[in-house]
Amino acid sequence: MAKEYKLEVEKRDSTKKADLKEYRRNGKIPGVYYSYESKESINFLVSQSEINSAIKSDANIFAINVGGENRTVLFKSVQYHPLTEQIIHVDLYGVNVNKPVVVKTTITLIGDAIGIKEEGGILNQTAQEIEIKCLPNDIPNNIEVDISDLAIGDTILAGQIKLNDKLELISLEDMLIVSVTLPMKEVEPEIEEDLEEGEEGEEGEIGEGTEQTKEEKPSEDSKESEASDDGDKS
Repeated sequence: MAKEYKLEVEKRDSTKKADLKEYRRNGKIPGVYYSYESKESINFLVSQSEINSAIKSDANIFAINVGGENRTVLFKSVQYHPLTEQIIHVDLYGVNVNKPVVVKTTITLIGDAIGIKEEGGILNQTAQEIEIKCLPNDIPNNIEVDISDLAIGDTILAGQIKLNDKLELISLEDMLIVSVTLPMKEVEPEIEEDLEEGEEGEEGEIGEGTEQTKEEKPSEDSKESEASDDGDKS
């Protein structure tokens, strides 16, 4: 049976923004209760210390007295301040303990996968929680998934998780929960080999051992000798 925690709350009259800020400055968290059987909603206040105690209790259902009645509720949503991460608002949803509810439950992995300890694989947990349907008093704190037999390439899907007879899976059966894969290999950058001796390099460059020939220009003496020979012929 799920653990129940009695949450002390008090009715709240104002919904003005200025009053909500004042409540928070005084250590009070504004909240709203929503009934499961009607469109009724009731505004309330709860102390920051009371909320902290409720969270630490690991309870799944909560008992409150609001609007003059005792009610069983679940946390519907919790809003946090983006900077301080303190709780600034809570919504509670009333439930009938004799009617099933749909809730999200945390997945806890147990065991050491053989694909990790023996084959050097990497564990990838894709989903942290699954959605189930059950009576409020049967809500589990978490659902354990044994990964001991997982080798490299193996996976566990939501439909493969063993649930007791009181729990019904609502998440898609083919939703991936966890897998063991090979570690990614680092690709070493390719390094160009140095040019071999005598190999032609960039265009216009001359490799070592390559002969360069130049056209020889005639000397001044040669020019005069040719001119003299032409004069004698004439």
